[in-house]
Amino acid sequence: MPKKVIIFDTTLRDGEQSPGASLNTKEKIQIAKHLEMLRVDVIEAGFPFASRGDLGAVRSIAQEIRSVQIAGLARARKDDLDAAWLAIKEAENPRIHTFISTSDIHLKYQMQKTREQVLEEAAAAVKYAARLTSNVEFSAMDASRSDLDYVAQVFTAAIAAGATTVNFPDTVGYAIPEEFGAKIKYLVEHIPNIHQAVISVHCHNDLGLAVANSLAAIMNGALQVECTINGIGERAGNTSMEEVVMALATRKDFFDYYTDVVTQHIYPTSRLVSKLTGMLVQPNKAIVGANAFAHESGIHQDAVLKEASTFEIMTPQSIGIKESTLPLGKLSGRHALREKLKVMGYGLAEDDLNRVFVRFKDLADRKKHIFDEDLESLVEMEVLRRSAPEHYKLAELVVLTGTMAKPTATVKLEIDGEVHRYSTFGDGPIDATFNAIKHLTKSHCNLLKFSVSSITGGTDALGEISVRLEEEGNTVTGRGVDPDIVTASARAFLNGLNRLYYLKQAADAGEKQV
Repeated sequence: MPKKVIIFDTTLRDGEQSPGASLNTKEKIQIAKHLEMLRVDVIEAGFPFASRGDLGAVRSIAQEIRSVQIAGLARARKDDLDAAWLAIKEAENPRIHTFISTSDIHLKYQMQKTREQVLEEAAAAVKYAARLTSNVEFSAMDASRSDLDYVAQVFTAAIAAGATTVNFPDTVGYAIPEEFGAKIKYLVEHIPNIHQAVISVHCHNDLGLAVANSLAAIMNGALQVECTINGIGERAGNTSMEEVVMALATRKDFFDYYTDVVTQHIYPTSRLVSKLTGMLVQPNKAIVGANAFAHESGIHQDAVLKEASTFEIMTPQSIGIKESTLPLGKLSGRHALREKLKVMGYGLAEDDLNRVFVRFKDLADRKKHIFDEDLESLVEMEVLRRSAPEHYKLAELVVLTGTMAKPTATVKLEIDGEVHRYSTFGDGPIDATFNAIKHLTKSHCNLLKFSVSSITGGTDALGEISVRLEEEGNTVTGRGVDPDIVTASARAFLNGLNRLYYLKQAADAGEKQV
């Protein structure tokens, strides 16, 4: 009989540790709701002790999400554990996830502690957490580079102290699948009380083997996989949730395991996470990349038209990509747009639909073919607008440039209901636009990253701009979409500035409460 694999999603904790991928509370709740629709088993909502903001965000998720276990991460320290419990105690099924390093290299250089001290602290932390909740997970950080007999000893003590899940992380992405699977098998055979707990794995992708290592672990006794949407996370990222889930679902002839994930929600969730974190999904990314179901070769096209399974091992519909059945253009009405978006999996409130419809009609006047990807971007930009209210709003943009002219930008912004205009020069049209916006908003932010991509093919394709801004210690990502690349850049820059403004307002409000 097939065994269930528990999906522990850490997008909101480890995934958010990706440089520049910070999320505000509203954005975290949006992602958590999608994870709930996916029916993951556990959402690791954050590291409550890390900051007051993270504690508040985890607490909000614990109050909002009811059908999924909510976990809070904590070091093996009483103050960490107390913060985690404060954040998650209102959840329907709260889990405390505590950890400590077990590798000799970490003990010597990071912690300056002996094995005996770490063993004692691990057991004490689990025992304390178990007084707060019966759902306790213990992780041995850098386990894959630790002495295996020592890890078995620590896990035995953690289970005896009340841990119901023991996690064996490949923290630095060092393991090889055959080796990693053998380590899991060894633990199953050498931990006397292992039947009282679930073995979990948390693999990083430094060698590109996170998914392979996770699958090898499952084959050898692990029944929980810790993973993230799109595989985001520190350094090279984490185990990709969608890849593990679809591997188990697609190769049922090989894997005698299953998950409860509703796979049709994978693609919409992937897109949402990409937009809110500012981390683009590479086109050739497995499962959710733009090219995952694209066939350019004439031989492939001919075969797929005759029988899709000749070159597709899963259907686009199985992960939530809907085929277009309703052509849209500038003559289409609101009802047609609503039905098309419904088919694509978007159920919008009337106000949101009206705003998307205005953007759609504007785009249809300038673009001959409207693709599903265009509609997704319009909806997702509305999501971004709601998560970062438009304190600064673009009213007009006029740019003059060319080989014989110094690039000049005239920008008109609406700020708190008042219209302000400014013209200035730059090294190029985008630089001039940014200079004008910075003058009007009185911003001193630093532009850390600027990236551009097209959403579809053709010269009339929507340009998608992503910027990363830093000011006064806050780092945010801004996004903008428009057929005109300079306008898209202005929208992205303003989206980022609105996020910085939102963070400053939140910080000022917090200081006043203290």
